Amino acid sequence: MASATLLKSSFLPKKSEWGATRQAAAPKPMTVSMVVRASAYADELVKTAKTIASPGRGILAMDESNATCGKRLASIGLENTEANRQAYRTLLVTPPGLGNYISGAILFEETLYQSTVDGKKIVDILVEQGIVPGIKVDKGLVPLVGSNDESWCQGLDGLASREAAYYQQGARFAKWRTVVSIPNGPSELAVKEAAWGLARYAAISQDNGLVPIVEPEIMLDGEHGIERTFEVAQKVWAETFFYMAQNNVMFEGILLKPSMVTPGAEKYTVFIFTTLSKELGMVLLLCMVFLEHCCILFASV
Repeated sequence: MASATLLKSSFLPKKSEWGATRQAAAPKPMTVSMVVRASAYADELVKTAKTIASPGRGILAMDESNATCGKRLASIGLENTEANRQAYRTLLVTPPGLGNYISGAILFEETLYQSTVDGKKIVDILVEQGIVPGIKVDKGLVPLVGSNDESWCQGLDGLASREAAYYQQGARFAKWRTVVSIPNGPSELAVKEAAWGLARYAAISQDNGLVPIVEPEIMLDGEHGIERTFEVAQKVWAETFFYMAQNNVMFEGILLKPSMVTPGAEKYTVFIFTTLSKELGMVLLLCMVFLEHCCILFASV
């Protein structure tokens, strides 16, 4: 595990070095402070992380809240009752051969404690298929006071006791989503809050036997170019790993979920309609929308 001092320095190439061939410098002796945290769950965390990241399989995001489930049920004329949510979630976890393609499933809290319509625990159904049960643990985004209309993710209060109970129920990894917005800055306060929150969540999760998915999400909205996205992403990643090192997070026992480095969504849309013909631009835009819905469908079916 690398020290916070080492990680604070930029480990990514500067923009001027993109695409350039870098000459290997002669090795110089250096002293690096190393921090190793002994944890009762250390071996289990590494094993869980490797299982979820196994080649050819992905994570099923079925952590829809009861309110979101209600919208899906309403679209087919059903009431938002626990029985209907149970039937819906039963459909998600019982397809034959699901474990051949899915390595982990992120559950909503109600789902973690729920059984299928046949009376079998959903957690047990997943484990039997070689799928690691996970749990969404953040409490959502709220306005960050003192920032430029930015947000921070709440949920650290009581997290340790909640995660201890989730582990006993069969969960083995956790999900926490925080966001950084480029059009609104991002301010130093927002970046630090996002990074520190992720680090505390990661440390608490590992202390309770759960592999944390570390997700410093850079929002896609804005008219900025890809260079600006890369600049912000580099800063957010470096800050996040710096604070994780300060909190003695075991890097081998996390799953990093960074955002894609792309131009702002508004700029990309403008490019489509100004650079391409109107007809070709419309076709490309429709393809993008189709692919986005396919990704959402895969994440919830």
